[in-house]
Amino acid sequence: MGFIKAFAGAIGGTLADSWKDFIGPSSNITATTAIAPGEVAGTNNGRGSNTQGSVGVITNGSKILVPEGWAMVMMQDNAVTGLITEPGGFTYSSEDPNAQSFLAGNGVMSSLKQSWERFKFGGIPGSSQTVFYVNMKEIPNNRFGTQSEIYWDDAFLGTQVGAVTRGTYTLRITDPILFIKGFVPAQYLRAGAPVFDFADMDNDAGAQLFNEVVSSLSAAFSNYTNDPSKGNRITRIQGDQIGFAQSLSQAVEDAYQWKTDRGLEIVKVAIQAIEYDEDTKKLLSDVKKADALSGARGNSFMQQSVARGMEAAGNNGGGAGMAFMGMGMNAAGNVMGAVQQPTYQPPVNQQPAAAASNTSTGNAEDPYTKLASLKKLLDDGIISQEEFDKAKAKLLGLD
Repeated sequence: MGFIKAFAGAIGGTLADSWKDFIGPSSNITATTAIAPGEVAGTNNGRGSNTQGSVGVITNGSKILVPEGWAMVMMQDNAVTGLITEPGGFTYSSEDPNAQSFLAGNGVMSSLKQSWERFKFGGIPGSSQTVFYVNMKEIPNNRFGTQSEIYWDDAFLGTQVGAVTRGTYTLRITDPILFIKGFVPAQYLRAGAPVFDFADMDNDAGAQLFNEVVSSLSAAFSNYTNDPSKGNRITRIQGDQIGFAQSLSQAVEDAYQWKTDRGLEIVKVAIQAIEYDEDTKKLLSDVKKADALSGARGNSFMQQSVARGMEAAGNNGGGAGMAFMGMGMNAAGNVMGAVQQPTYQPPVNQQPAAAASNTSTGNAEDPYTKLASLKKLLDDGIISQEEFDKAKAKLLGLD
């Protein structure tokens, strides 16, 4: 007993069109629908024995259409009695011994066999069973967000950081049997049940997933920023949908066993905003400045700064300033090598005053002329007031 394949692949061939009555997914499904009850399309027209119309109950001779990206699960008394995971058309038979009660295509059977053996119906199914369709596609637009800061240890920054964040994620049902048996409330698994939609605000099961994702965000950020393969950079998260999804999926698996107990996994994550707390903003600003001043870029920046300073000194200092700038070029080179230059001392006459008086007037420099030059250097900011006072005292013999 079970299902007999009538045609495979996409629905729409001549044989499919000849079926005026068949069971298919509910007509009000959306991209965020997880489970939809089966509905009978058209009238029986004398074929098969299912005359229940819109109830979505399968009986001997019922025809089933399975769309691409969906799995059909047949249940009786909350027990799984049949499963189809490949697209196509099938006829249910309670008499044909060659019919299969478990069909799977596209390599799905190996991953579902364990669930099938665990939850399959133990006896002979009755004549009336209910059909449900499980969405096996990537289900989008599942939202998450935090109302206050979450905190995690960041390996790159070397401290704890905090932020408020929000975004969306996509998820996939990897095992329809586990999903139905381990997560979906019973109200969605009866004849005439409503559609199980993750976007439904009244869906308490969907709200539970939201809360579990939010409570896993701190661990997910920690997983991401402490993974050396990702560079430990928090700034990469918003552009790495798959990488952060793996960190978030691992976090919810560790805490809530989504995949092993519910047949669910997170596929992609899109972070719409990360708003860091004030301490983290200051820290990131300091790190950005340090990055800008490191390596070859930092050396280039320092050289440009020194060059602009020398140019300004030359423009302001006239001839004396230019002479001092020439002396300072060597000092600027040593600044780049982190070698501190001694404070500039203006040249003074080292001869004693008595010896200076015996020097020929042709070779001696008038101290007042030199004092005027020093005053010019002081006014231009080339030397300090202290340096000027010392030089003045020496020239006038007051020290």
